[in-house]
Amino acid sequence: MKNVIAWNWLRIFEKMVIAFCEGFVRFLNTFRPLGLLTLRVALALIFFTHGYPKLAHTNPEMQAMFVQHGLQPQLVYVAGVLETFGGLLLLLGLFTRAAALLLAIEMCVAIAKVDSAHGIMALHQYEFPLVLAAACFALVTTGAGPASVDRLLYGEAGSKRVRIPNLTRR
Repeated sequence: MKNVIAWNWLRIFEKMVIAFCEGFVRFLNTFRPLGLLTLRVALALIFFTHGYPKLAHTNPEMQAMFVQHGLQPQLVYVAGVLETFGGLLLLLGLFTRAAALLLAIEMCVAIAKVDSAHGIMALHQYEFPLVLAAACFALVTTGAGPASVDRLLYGEAGSKRVRIPNLTRR
């Protein structure tokens, strides 16, 4: 009899916990637009502040660093354009998925060419570009969110434009 009572109380407690968690998740989902906006603004600031000096200041040391890692010296300007204008596009939320994809690819190239010289176990060498690449990839998969120019231009339908064919039917 005691086991049945304990079991019933346990089931009631379980239902209360599940109801609380579901309500809490719904509450947190209301902050999703703010989270995407915060992510975009933070990435935009980081990329803009790293890209602008590559374009505004002719720096032979930067070009020498690119050559040292096996890259063409002109890629300094490509990286500067990607980071500066990609950061501005992220800030505006304009062409967010494309800009974030290009920036994620750039960060993967930076990891492969510059930061992975000490091996995969030297995470402290490439943790910053890895986080930037992962954050950009998150924007590629989720989009800019409601507080963006993309939403103004494409509306809700912008995320529903790609149709995946049903391959299970014949």
